[in-house]
Amino acid sequence: MRSINLNRCYNLIFLFILSLLVIPNSHAGLPGITADGKPFPTLSPMLKKVNPAVVNISTFSTRQSSTNPLLNDPFFRHFFDIPDLEQLPEKRQQSAGSGVIVKADDGIVMTNYHVIKGADEVQVALIDGRSYQAKILGSDPDLDIAILKIKAKNLTQVIMADSSELEVGDYVVAIGNPFGLGQTVTTGIVSALGRSGLGIEGYENFIQTDASINPGNSGGALVNLGGELVGINTAIISPAGGNVGIGFAIPSNMAKASMMQIIEHGEVKRGLIGVGIQDITPDLRQAFDLETGQHGVLITRVNENSPAQKAGLKAGDVILEVDGRVTRSSGQLRSQIGIKVIGDRVLLTILRDKQTKQVSVKIGEPDTVATVDDKLHELLEGVEFQDNLDGHGVLVARVIANSVAAYSGLRQGDIIVAANKRPVSNLSDLQQALSLSKSSVLLQVNRNDGSLFIVIR
Repeated sequence: MRSINLNRCYNLIFLFILSLLVIPNSHAGLPGITADGKPFPTLSPMLKKVNPAVVNISTFSTRQSSTNPLLNDPFFRHFFDIPDLEQLPEKRQQSAGSGVIVKADDGIVMTNYHVIKGADEVQVALIDGRSYQAKILGSDPDLDIAILKIKAKNLTQVIMADSSELEVGDYVVAIGNPFGLGQTVTTGIVSALGRSGLGIEGYENFIQTDASINPGNSGGALVNLGGELVGINTAIISPAGGNVGIGFAIPSNMAKASMMQIIEHGEVKRGLIGVGIQDITPDLRQAFDLETGQHGVLITRVNENSPAQKAGLKAGDVILEVDGRVTRSSGQLRSQIGIKVIGDRVLLTILRDKQTKQVSVKIGEPDTVATVDDKLHELLEGVEFQDNLDGHGVLVARVIANSVAAYSGLRQGDIIVAANKRPVSNLSDLQQALSLSKSSVLLQVNRNDGSLFIVIR
């Protein structure tokens, strides 16, 4: 019995060793499968179709080399026997970003305006190693979109999806060239929609995502799981300089509208309907007796002879929807109007005296619509104003980040009650007061039940 038991042990050991040698090799050629026999989920098939349409962008610019001012003095050069400087050397600067081929037959590439801003030369590199010099067809700085054209054959394009169908929680994939490393893929979900008020661009209606976006991803693709373009990656919130899971992309519908105008006209002209607007605060919600959870944008004024006035809109109306799409903020409304072509009509759903009604408004030419001048003073460039709802002072509706006014302490929501020591009751008063000084501006503002003075130089 003992010998039989030993033989059985030897046999088991032999089979175990054999299994270690044979089983891994037998599975090496098989696809990965889950415990229940199903293949592992993968984005690889989709990415093989989309990746060739995402490009790396390099930009080059020239600048005059800095020299000691003394070298510009002929007497100084003569005294020290320094020869005349016929031509100062130039330095080339290079930056990297990303782009997306959206029209393969025409070689049309979409990217961010800030990626190619100030560039003398733009190079587009494909994933297959080809590289082409690009022509800048036009740009839309307010939306941060630029359209390039390359002369190349056998290109791959990304189909542009209807970004209005995107919902929070949808899975998305970001593709770009972070830190110049080369094409990189990250995944995440749509964290929020309609983000605005960030002071990044003139027209903000961002898709927020936690898909990792880093410097160099700008201009790259944000696609859905079907490989369709839903957004152009544009910006991140990054206190430490790296990704923290809060990235922003321009919706494809807005980018496409901008692209079509650039291709056709070489520029983007946005129309207006001629209204002043304001986000609904809790106090305004109570004052206008709005239902809990009711979203919309309050009309604070209607300009004379504007399309809005001709359509019958009134101050105090609340815009709920634009062409059937819910409007949640003034920034979103500006974007919804901004993507329309001059002469188009928009169908506004408004709330007036607790009754909803629909109003058709024609988009007007900027030159024919009486609007608030957002350049009342060169030191206030990047600031938008509105008459205050209660008739006292001027509301600071928006302050672009990195503007002189922002650095000086002016904030969105401030109420200007005096400028250059003159009382201000409306925009006309503000304009007259600002004309008194060009070198500096003294503002008295009300903020959070307090008052303070702000000097802008």
